[in-house]
Amino acid sequence: MNTAQKGTVRSMVFKDGDTWYGVALEFNIVESGDDFDVVMFNLHDAITGYVESQKKIKGSRYAPLNQKSDPEYEAMWKNLHAPKPIKSPYHVKYFGVTQI
Repeated sequence: MNTAQKGTVRSMVFKDGDTWYGVALEFNIVESGDDFDVVMFNLHDAITGYVESQKKIKGSRYAPLNQKSDPEYEAMWKNLHAPKPIKSPYHVKYFGVTQI
């Protein structure tokens, strides 16, 4: 379970057509743009800002840091980690787990 002090978030960046999308699954954050590097930067910045804002809220609110991810993104994540991945129409350039 993620807290404002520790945890992990799964993230991935993929291209659909001419647009790059960056997704933080547990936070339901999606960034988009025309350049992979800009999307990666914006996604990291959004994750950091999201966690920092949760630290400022008094009391224990774990739900915002442990959201149920969108089923489409969850399916993409599972496919990326499958022993025999299914060919995807998206070009996935990055996927991994980030420590918070």
